[in-house]
Amino acid sequence: MGEEQLAVRIVRRINGVSREAWDSLVRDGSPFMRWDWLDSLEATDCVCDKTGWAPHHLVVERGKDILGACPMYLKSHSMGEFVFDHQWASYAMQAGIQYYPKMLVGVPFTPVAGSRFLTAPGVNREGIIAVLGRALVEICRGNELSSIHINFCDQDEMEALEDLDFIPKIGLQFHWQNRDYDTFDDYLGAFRSDRRNKIKRERRELDNQGIQIRALPYDEITPDIQRTMFELYKHHIDRLYYGHQYLKGRFFDELLKRPYPFLCPIVAQRDGRIIAGTFNIRGPDALYGRYWGSFEEHRYLHFNVCYYAAIEHCIDESLVRFEAGAGGSFKTLRGLEAAKTYSAHYVSNKRFREALERYLREERSETLARQEYLLDGSPLKKEERD
Repeated sequence: MGEEQLAVRIVRRINGVSREAWDSLVRDGSPFMRWDWLDSLEATDCVCDKTGWAPHHLVVERGKDILGACPMYLKSHSMGEFVFDHQWASYAMQAGIQYYPKMLVGVPFTPVAGSRFLTAPGVNREGIIAVLGRALVEICRGNELSSIHINFCDQDEMEALEDLDFIPKIGLQFHWQNRDYDTFDDYLGAFRSDRRNKIKRERRELDNQGIQIRALPYDEITPDIQRTMFELYKHHIDRLYYGHQYLKGRFFDELLKRPYPFLCPIVAQRDGRIIAGTFNIRGPDALYGRYWGSFEEHRYLHFNVCYYAAIEHCIDESLVRFEAGAGGSFKTLRGLEAAKTYSAHYVSNKRFREALERYLREERSETLARQEYLLDGSPLKKEERD
């Protein structure tokens, strides 16, 4: 590759790289890694020094050509990451190690997996990952940071970073897989009879209440609808004792002003008024469930909006996967299955690193066992899972 000709630099805002150059690295990857998503977070001050998400993006260049990049943030806390390391921070404090600030490579407030190390077409991807990985270690050591975390990365990235003393971590999420279903009834036919009948009852309940649910095409999303999606998000956050508002209304407004055709809200309406919805994002082959909220309480409304309508949309649009976000083993009752997620973590302190290695080794074993248990207990017919 001629590694001696490569240069790695830090960009303090994503707009230090052109949209065209950055998105040429993303290609048909995660819509959350696209320039407009990341820049909208920064332009509306959802992500900035003040919120504890100080951008320090890495770019690999040869001359004027950008060969690789990764979004990186200096963090003064662990909120909004969804790979929970609060116990690690507590252990570090007890051991006299200053845990914050730390570095994070990932997408703010977004537990969606995908490539975190972007590479240009035709380059040696493994080589660029190694260049970025070594740069991260140097940044961590040179600035006396406790650690650096690569959250929700691809498996090949996690495995490549192990050679640089990053510790692998495996988590679980719940994803729906499209097994070539032509209709929603085909999907229902994959269930054992008791669950199939239960879902049918839950769907009928909304019809009986006069509630209509549908996914909105991008060209139907107006500024008023986008503002309503923010109000739903905020209404839900405000009701939770543990809720934390990461996103501002301006972020929702900003996305609609940009060439970002990945918005795919699902709304529930009654008498022509939106009463609930989810702020979903659609990728090339998958739908990602994001922010749910409701202004009214109705039985089974959450399940219908967040899961059944999203799955039906995926079937209608021939999308292969629906990712419903973090947490919630109850999602298995709706046909979502436990899927592995990957992260990698570098810790500067040797004693701390050895303790974390032991802990994560045991956790990985427990996680894989839990995945197997959840898959064995799936309400889907066995032949559908094989």
